[in-house]
Order: sequence, then C-alpha cells, then structure tokens
Amino acid sequence: MIETFDAVLPHGITLSCRASGPRGAPAIVFLHGFPEGAFVWDAMLRHFGDRYRCIAPNLRGYERSSAPAEVEAYRAKHLVADLLALIAQQGSGPLAALVAHDWGGAVAWNFAVQHPQALQRLVIVNSPHPGVFLKALQTDPRQQAASAYMNAWSRPEAEAELEAGDFARLWAVFAHMGAEDPSRPGGGWLTPALKEQYRAVWRHGLTGALNYYRASPLRPPTGPDSPVLALKFPPEFVTVQVPTHVVWGEADVALPASLLNGLEAFVPKLTLTRVPGATHWIVHELPALVAAEIEQALAQTTT
Repeated sequence: MIETFDAVLPHGITLSCRASGPRGAPAIVFLHGFPEGAFVWDAMLRHFGDRYRCIAPNLRGYERSSAPAEVEAYRAKHLVADLLALIAQQGSGPLAALVAHDWGGAVAWNFAVQHPQALQRLVIVNSPHPGVFLKALQTDPRQQAASAYMNAWSRPEAEAELEAGDFARLWAVFAHMGAEDPSRPGGGWLTPALKEQYRAVWRHGLTGALNYYRASPLRPPTGPDSPVLALKFPPEFVTVQVPTHVVWGEADVALPASLLNGLEAFVPKLTLTRVPGATHWIVHELPALVAAEIEQALAQTTT
C-alpha cells in the first residue's frame, strides 16, 4: 500500500512524498527526474515495501513540494540539503540504498560524494556522472547536440511552450522514444491513466522543474565564451566512494551510452548493467528489470 505525506524540513522546505513499508525498517529513497514526479517509482515502492521503508519525494519545485521562486534555490547544494534533512527526519540510519533517475541522479551523485556516511549504496538509472557529463559537453559535438534542449528549456518562454496544447511538447518527448508504441519492447507504457498522473504533476506548474536547467552550470556551450568550457571539477568534488550500481538504457537519445565511458575513474566501486533497446524511460518500460537490478545491488556486501 502506498501512502502519502508531507515532510516539513527544518530549513523551511516541504517535500510531498509517497511511501511504503514499515517505519523503522532499512530505508530506500527514490529520486525522480524531469518531467516526472514521485509517482514514477510506485512499482518499486510496491515491490520493496514488504522489507524496506521506501520513500519517494517530489523534489522541490514539483507537485505539492515547495517551489521557491529564485533560480538560485535550485542549485545542487540546496537539493542535497533537502535530501539530507529528509533522511535525518526519517531516523532510520544510513540508507540501504539511494536510487535515482535523470535529475534525481544529478542530486544523488552529489549527495553520495558529500555524505557517503548517509547511504550504504547508490543505484543510478540513466543519469550521467557530472565529471563525465562535463567532459562530454565540452568536447563531444554529438552530446552537445543531444543536450541542446537544456538551453531551450532554460529560456523564459519555456513554460508557456511546454504547457501549450495540453502539454503537447512534453508528450512528444515521450513519443519520440516509443512510449505509445506497443510494437517496440517496453513500448506502450504511456497509458491514459498514467498520462493523467503526469498532468496532475504538471498542473502545479513547470517553473520549479525548469529552474533545475536554469540553475545548472552543466549545459551545452552556445559559443566560445560559454562558462561551461572553462569549468573544472577537482577530483575530490566528483569521486564517489560508496558502492554504486548503474543501470543504463542504451537507446536513450538524450543521454547516450557514451556517457558511461570513463565512469570508473570517478566511481571506484562500480558495477554496471547495460540494457540494449531500453530508452531514457526504462523505469516505465521495464519495471521488473529495474527492480531486479536494485535487488542485485542490495544483495552486494558493502565495504
């Protein structure tokens, strides 16, 4: 059974959460991406709720969670602070696992670097490590082109464009990777009922969610003087020491599998599963596989 609650955090942010499982059990936290919401993890909450306390927050800016107006409020340090406060409030000790996709993964990579004592293992689903992503944005024309939408979604008019025609451009993002095509493996998952769950999140407004793009320094360069071209990460800022399992749908057109190249340099305790044919929406396409991959990560001993 999935429950909902509002986590009122000490620093003034409230996160609307979905949860399952007994309080006091080892905890798993699930972080969603854009243009999603906490509900995308419902299958995982049902799967793991018999043994774990599972919590899927709507990140700040999404659904009924706090949505500060300032773009700066969506910098990584604030998102990491939200997660740290949420975990402390639950009082279950170090997480059994932090599981994250897309923008949730961006938060999770940073969190694992800064607070390794707060989690036993990290599971990342189609979310690039910041060190690898930075190099690709600086040097790989294919990745620069694939990520051009990040600059488009940072423009002031992005909300109006994405909301127009019953969110037509957002539905097109899903359709581009076969979400409504039952003939492809994992396709046809975007049912009318699921579309209504997405609408329920989007109707709260898109500004908070789009502010993640506006606040991030990791966007494709638009010219020779773009700040991203001069950006450097000291190794200690991006090296993850906790055991990390990465699951990657290789048919992701926005975040191609080339973003796995060199990952081991930043993640010494890395295991990796590549999933041919799966897209960026692998959590919807292949929920049983994603659950099995998380099970595999949980079964591995941590040192």
